[in-house]
Amino acid sequence: MQTEQLKVTGMTCGGCITKVTHALKAMPGVGDVKVSLRAGEATVQYDERLISPDRLKSAVKGAGYGVDPSSAAPSSKTGGGCCG
Repeated sequence: MQTEQLKVTGMTCGGCITKVTHALKAMPGVGDVKVSLRAGEATVQYDERLISPDRLKSAVKGAGYGVDPSSAAPSSKTGGGCCG
């Protein structure tokens, strides 16, 4: 298992934490997921044979959030969160 720490943008509440957690856990090969609203981070344990860090980042973006460029390729999409 590998561990990836993603800087997640656009999270504003507990509902955001839930959405990001569910999006990541739904990916094949993902084990433990810890999301911190305060730190704006998601720490993901995953099986590198089944999923790549880029696919983890895509899952976060697919849930409606951004991934900070320090942990991903620059993106024009900004995270809007679940509340607004």
